Amino acid sequence: MVTKRPPHPVTTEASLRSQAARTLLKLFDSLYEGAVAIDREARIVWMNDKYRALLGWNGTEPIEGRPVEEVIPDSLMRRVVDTGRADLLDVFTVNKRQMVVSRIPLFDERGKVTGALGIILYDRLQALKPLVSKFQRMHEDLARARRELAAGRGAKYSISQFVGQSGRVRELKEQAMRAAERDSTVLLLGETGTGKELLAHAIHAASPRASRPLVGINTAAIPESLLEGELFGAAPGAYTGAGPKDRPGKFQLADGGTLFLDEVGDMPLTLQAKLLRVLQEREVEPLGSNRLIPVDVRVIAATSRDLRRMVEQGSFRADLYYRLNVLPLVIPPLRERLSDLPALCAAILEGMALSAGGRIREVSASAIARLARHDWPGNVRELKNILEQAVAATEAATLGSGHFDGLLPDGRAIQDLPSPEGVAAVRPLREVMAEAERAAILSALDAAGGVRAHAARALGISRAQFYEKLSAHGLLSENPVRQRAV
Repeated sequence: MVTKRPPHPVTTEASLRSQAARTLLKLFDSLYEGAVAIDREARIVWMNDKYRALLGWNGTEPIEGRPVEEVIPDSLMRRVVDTGRADLLDVFTVNKRQMVVSRIPLFDERGKVTGALGIILYDRLQALKPLVSKFQRMHEDLARARRELAAGRGAKYSISQFVGQSGRVRELKEQAMRAAERDSTVLLLGETGTGKELLAHAIHAASPRASRPLVGINTAAIPESLLEGELFGAAPGAYTGAGPKDRPGKFQLADGGTLFLDEVGDMPLTLQAKLLRVLQEREVEPLGSNRLIPVDVRVIAATSRDLRRMVEQGSFRADLYYRLNVLPLVIPPLRERLSDLPALCAAILEGMALSAGGRIREVSASAIARLARHDWPGNVRELKNILEQAVAATEAATLGSGHFDGLLPDGRAIQDLPSPEGVAAVRPLREVMAEAERAAILSALDAAGGVRAHAARALGISRAQFYEKLSAHGLLSENPVRQRAV
């Protein structure tokens, strides 16, 4: 007779979980100096004897069901069940003893937090002091490197360094301070050499983003084929010569801070559309990549061009113009604030003396009067160049009118200026230069057979600049080649 073996008892999923839980608790009890488990309401459901002993808990009093903070003062376990985020490594004090602890959230099969487990990884922190000291040194080195990097990409100027006390300049400074308080896009409008870059640095320095990077790029100085990668970054192998690693663009480098787009009026139309998208969506797509990278950047743009006229001519996108022209600031040319000449000369000469180590020169009243007669097409940048040349040519402590002979267009001292009748016979420099420019444009068009793109290339200017000059000379709507032939 064959006896039947009794069937094996069926092991249910619930019993397996219960066995696993008991096994894990035993493992934690044997491996760690202390362990505790809490439920979703941060009530203790289990604590091993080692942890009880560290706390000095009376073994006769029940510990289960009590709020964790009642048993472990200043416990952070509740934060773990509230956030669902682990504290994998932390230093916690128990009865004046510092310990290395870890706090881990527990989840059910639906991903819902059901509780948390806390374990003491090490209860003799003193033995870890060499490791902790090394970590602190590495952290300090990293913080110092970050400060140095931020300083290298920080603002170089403040609003007080924009020299001048004329009414136009005082109004401009007030506008710049108001712009610094806001996070909107700023558009700086002014002729070349008026101080647009200085003002951009000053606005960033006075803004809440001052501790973050300030990254600048001159869109007119970079070839169109490279400009997209410079602005938005490039993926490995995106173009010939691209490196094997991702190359961040200026937007990524300026993340959290300010991006200064100088000469934005010279940006090609194809890139204007991509810039508009970045400003609208606050994310960049690196060249050769299909991933979008979010960026938090405040943009300050600058141009010496008439963007409104360029929009009318179709050489600048109207939607980008309105996106940039949120807080427009117009920087007056030097010829419209000649009362600031003495202060500007003093500031420039002082800066030259500090950088070169020499004595500070002065400018006489007659020399200021002579400088005031100049039209200053190059503005403050031209003034600095003239002063540098004058200082290099003499050892005199005070620059007189004669020290500017040959440096200014007239080449003569004020006392040697011709009579009013003679002055009336001289044509204004602006008219002479305009006539020469018009003749050069017509000559280039003749040589290019009327093809404007070729003419612009021959003159060494962008098509946008070329169309602007055609409009300025009244040549845009006509055939300049035919007109000249007539």
